[in-house]
Amino acid sequence: MKTSDFYYDLPPELIAQTPLARRDGSRLMLLDKATGETQHRHFYELPQFLRPGDCLVLNDSRVLPARLLGHREPSGGVAEVLLLIDRGEKRWECLVRPGRKLKPGQKLSFGDGTLLSATVLEALPGGNRIVEFHYEGIFLEILERLGKMPLPPYIKEELNDPERYQTVYSREVGSAAAPTAGLHFTKELLTQVEQMGVKVCYVTLHVGLGTFRPVKEDDPLEHEMHAEYCMISAQTADIINQTKKNGGRVICVGTTSCRTIESWAGENGELKESAGWTNIYIYPGYRFKALDALITNFHLPESTLIMLVSALAGRENVLAAYQEAVKERYRFFSFGDAMFIS
Repeated sequence: MKTSDFYYDLPPELIAQTPLARRDGSRLMLLDKATGETQHRHFYELPQFLRPGDCLVLNDSRVLPARLLGHREPSGGVAEVLLLIDRGEKRWECLVRPGRKLKPGQKLSFGDGTLLSATVLEALPGGNRIVEFHYEGIFLEILERLGKMPLPPYIKEELNDPERYQTVYSREVGSAAAPTAGLHFTKELLTQVEQMGVKVCYVTLHVGLGTFRPVKEDDPLEHEMHAEYCMISAQTADIINQTKKNGGRVICVGTTSCRTIESWAGENGELKESAGWTNIYIYPGYRFKALDALITNFHLPESTLIMLVSALAGRENVLAAYQEAVKERYRFFSFGDAMFIS
């Protein structure tokens, strides 16, 4: 297996730069993981392809407005800080720009400096920084005033409404990127799904920017997978266990939900209340323990995420489906269209 085995040609104009006006108006490709057959539908038609007794597993993580634009003191030069991991005591692991200027000891200010300032404490081996923030009050409220959404690097347009980079069910703040498969759901669609007898349950995985990190090694097995914090409640574990016991399908919404339940599932697929860091790496040859089907967006070429969907549906089936999506002018990546692999 080579990283280049997961390459496909994508015209740049198919990378969705903005969300559609209607969340559930996106297109939905149905992919039969056994046969590779596809159908072209719309996301609002999803209930037609669900069955009473199935359960949907959604990631309720909420994106931090984690991108802070400020200035270096006393020079006044620009600085950009992206919050990655809360290390406690007002200290965060961050990505910073310009890296060569932001050395340990550098002072920073954001806004007019009265609400928020910071000091770079340490440079980490990978280039990230430990930054200590100085403020009074509640950090999240300050971020809501000063921070911006950390959109993926392939999105060049400004986002008019920051809520469009949040799912309608987001509640646990902590992600550096959205669990984008969930962006297609409306509250009305979720209500419709529940009323037809499909259980809806939630896990939390705080998405890290490592999700966008390309696989640079020729052998994908040499790629070092990033770690992310995730949680499964006792209630969600019970719903998933009962669904499997009754013969229903466990359908994960997004690769983050998939990685969460697969990280904690026993060999028999059974789950229990769990929390901790996961760096699970799913690629062809992996045997899924809990997941039966997946709702997901279209992923970057040669990424760990296209490897994950290839593990579920077969590399040939996935690449053929992606080629068809390009031909049919689907919209790709975070604000793009969706696929239901079952």
